Amino acid sequence: LIKIEKRKYWYQDDWYLKYMTVKTPLGDYLEFPCYRWITDEKEIVLRDGRAKLPRDDKTQILKQHRRKELETRQKTYRWKEWHPGFPLSIDAHSHSDLPRDIQFDNEKGVDFILNYSKAMENLYVNRFMHMFQSSWSDFADFERIFVRISNTISEYVMQHWKEDFMFGYQFLNGCNPVLIRRCTEIPKKLPVTMDMVECSLERNLTLEEEVKQGNIFIVDYELLDGVDANKTDPCTIQYLAAPICLLYKNLENKIVPIAIQLGQEPGPDNPIFLPSDATYDWLLAKIWVRSSDFHIHQTVTHLLRTHLVSEVFSIAMFRQLPAVHPLFKLLVPHMRFTIAINTKAREQLICECGLFDKANATGGGGHVQMVQKAMKDLTYSSLCFPEEIKAKGMDSKEDVPYYYYRDDGIKVWEAIKRSETVEDVIQIYYESDEVVCEDVELQAFVKDIYVYGMRGVKASGFPKTIRTREKLAEYLTVIIFTTSAQHAAVNFGQYDWCSWIPNAPPTMRRPPPTEKGTVTIEQIVESLPDRGRSCWHLGAVWALSQFQDNELFLGMYPDEHFVEKPVKEAMAKFRKNLDEIVNAIAERNKNKKLPYYYLSPDRIPNSVAV
Repeated sequence: LIKIEKRKYWYQDDWYLKYMTVKTPLGDYLEFPCYRWITDEKEIVLRDGRAKLPRDDKTQILKQHRRKELETRQKTYRWKEWHPGFPLSIDAHSHSDLPRDIQFDNEKGVDFILNYSKAMENLYVNRFMHMFQSSWSDFADFERIFVRISNTISEYVMQHWKEDFMFGYQFLNGCNPVLIRRCTEIPKKLPVTMDMVECSLERNLTLEEEVKQGNIFIVDYELLDGVDANKTDPCTIQYLAAPICLLYKNLENKIVPIAIQLGQEPGPDNPIFLPSDATYDWLLAKIWVRSSDFHIHQTVTHLLRTHLVSEVFSIAMFRQLPAVHPLFKLLVPHMRFTIAINTKAREQLICECGLFDKANATGGGGHVQMVQKAMKDLTYSSLCFPEEIKAKGMDSKEDVPYYYYRDDGIKVWEAIKRSETVEDVIQIYYESDEVVCEDVELQAFVKDIYVYGMRGVKASGFPKTIRTREKLAEYLTVIIFTTSAQHAAVNFGQYDWCSWIPNAPPTMRRPPPTEKGTVTIEQIVESLPDRGRSCWHLGAVWALSQFQDNELFLGMYPDEHFVEKPVKEAMAKFRKNLDEIVNAIAERNKNKKLPYYYLSPDRIPNSVAV
């Protein structure tokens, strides 16, 4: 142990100490990692950098140091319920209330109000930002705020968004590639008949036979049923729908839509729209699905299943794992700035009257209802990437060949689990399952996540304890994958896929159509967001898609929490594996009009920080 004391001279001068190196009389060097702010005149006691489990500490002084550190942390990092039924979050009203060690270096850099306004300025759309209620005149008019960057995905989307193949492709490789599942039987609430879809099927089979062969897929937005639409602006009535969309794998192996019903209850005023309908009927039905997809993406896929879950992992880590614990050293790079970004979001973005209310139909409380409803599907197995893909019937490369989100995700999952420090760290520090069972700090960490994060719900399938090395490897992989790869996959594509507003309308200003044959282009433009809302939406998806200035990507660990050679070797091996994945993805993307790169490790930040 070493003690450090900082004296204060004249003014407050906080000091960020990375580490200390001590040379012993025998000429050996000892590393004492710190990576903390020293802010007041209290002394700090550091331990040397070798990772130790609780059982390794034999002397009273070390046991006491360990216990005291956790006692202090538990007073500093407290759980709090933000909304009933949500995973618990940090007890802090604003960014400045947070412990100094987890604050952003530069709070201005993450000021949402500043960043969205700056984004609107950079995109030259700020002249429209106050034009609420003012509709665009036609689709081409949307181009007035659309920044054309040639040869990019966003430009390709603008050119092809009306096409069925483009609509279907996004369920596999857009920014919400997590909803599509293989359809094993047509649900009763979607009374599609063979007559309706016959002209879409290409294999001379009946609809039932196509289902049996595994060629039919379904996306159901049931979660949106009964959610209240945004009422914060009395001048603009906003609408939500809960569509069901049936898709078909055609002979080219492309996934295309074949039927869309815009509500959950079948009936004469809830027709099933088909590709054979009038052009604008079919187009408006697809726009409604895209808008519903945007809502589920923002609130469930992105906010709940990456941001809020990562914050739970983060708080539990600070409360239950001391800095000397190997799992703290392993996980801490993947928790960087997560509590801070979420606190900032609760302060400015998703609070009452926050920025989210400005342009989104689920603002004004709808997003809160959605998270509460989505909690029942937040299960441990749904965060295990390969298991979740399999549960949706989407795991076969032969059956669904162009699902790059799946292919790249499995590679990154395997790299984290097999070669990264996960299995290696477990091998080094836990020589048997018994050691895992006996690690009281690990068990307290797991219990905190179950009790406070998952609210003690048994059906969540989150373990209360971990008894084997194998289960521990999977658990740690879930944490690292969710905070890094899963967030990257659903966050950084937002500008690509959502900046062309008709492809991802954040709100709709007319109710869904209840009959066929009446839709006009004017009606569609009147339904789409007005100029003001379009601008705020554009500012948001631009700002959210930017990396941080000093971003650290997967495998980059400049803070050396580990000092042991075997772990450093394991990390080097991990980086090599990641480089191979980067090269394989770059090779596949060559000459593709629609490259898929969100899960390329050189574009996956270590943590949820934006």
